[in-house]
Amino acid sequence: MTLELVNVSRTVNAASHLRDISLRLENGSLNVLLGATLAGKTSLMRLMAGLDAPTTGRVLVDGRDVTGLSVKKRSVAMVYQQFINYPALTVYENIASPLRLQRLPRAEIEARVNEAARLLKLTPYLERTPLALSGGQQQRTAIARALVKRADLVLLDEPLANLDYKLREELREELPRIFASTGAVFVYATTEPTEALLLGGNTASLMEGRLTQFGPTAQVYRHPADLATAQVFSDPPLNALRVVKSGGTVLLESGAVVPATGALATVPDGTYTVGVRAHHLEVETVARAERDHRPGIIRLGARVAVTEVTGSESFLHMDMGTADTGSADAGHRLTALLPGVHRLEPGAPVEVLIDPRHILLFDAAGNNTGTALGAAA
Repeated sequence: MTLELVNVSRTVNAASHLRDISLRLENGSLNVLLGATLAGKTSLMRLMAGLDAPTTGRVLVDGRDVTGLSVKKRSVAMVYQQFINYPALTVYENIASPLRLQRLPRAEIEARVNEAARLLKLTPYLERTPLALSGGQQQRTAIARALVKRADLVLLDEPLANLDYKLREELREELPRIFASTGAVFVYATTEPTEALLLGGNTASLMEGRLTQFGPTAQVYRHPADLATAQVFSDPPLNALRVVKSGGTVLLESGAVVPATGALATVPDGTYTVGVRAHHLEVETVARAERDHRPGIIRLGARVAVTEVTGSESFLHMDMGTADTGSADAGHRLTALLPGVHRLEPGAPVEVLIDPRHILLFDAAGNNTGTALGAAA
């Protein structure tokens, strides 16, 4: 099955939920809808399923217009964030329930349920009721019930959001394998860039009801078409700095002036937004005896605002300014993701190091300039 959305928009009570989205999903593909809460992920899924109709535009399945076709007449299965199981039924009966509604032969029901249970490692729990299961096992049951229908389109709306970290990691590893064994069109909504990268496949980046980019997940991450996509696909948030390139210098909005070194030297004069992901920022304390003298490195003065130690990593939030003079502008916040434990006191002067090869460069309109500065992933 091929699912195609053609210029679809959705307006509810004068509020625009989706705006002019065109998207084509191929048979057997895994497609991630990535965006913040209220970006339009669920609204888009509801249009795909036939639960809602677009205000404008068309929905096509294998080239046939199904825009007004009821969800009951479509081959669709859906898994939600909340566990939706029948508490009085066993796991086996929960999984079998849509097949019994279809009045399939008993032997086929048994074969399908056992296959889905095997894929989702539920075989030992088939005679239990959902309340006797862990949260992860309950969500596996809901996913198995969706898979067993053998629908052409399977929609998963943040299905792991309510699970604890360990269970999420376990299911994230298993889902691509499960998806690959079916051949349906899978659509998986998430707010987490890391989850999109782990799942792979294709990613559609959504912001405020707009589709900003669609393509292979790694490509969208490494080569965002615009600033909006880069912001959607960055966690921690993308460090975005407005700059003016003039001759051999770069003037930052904070007032700092740095040399236009390396690949930046070839960028035409003009106004840009420089994007740097948190894990590409390096940080040195001003008191460090040996400075990093790698050629081309951009150095910015800053002061520590907040340090968050998560265990194996530390988030360092800094206010830009000039470390040597002690000034800092809280309106220009940078966030670095550093390996290991770093406990720096608020107000401590630091220098932030940026390798130009890791810069994403956007023009005044927010579009990627296409300037190949290096490996910005």
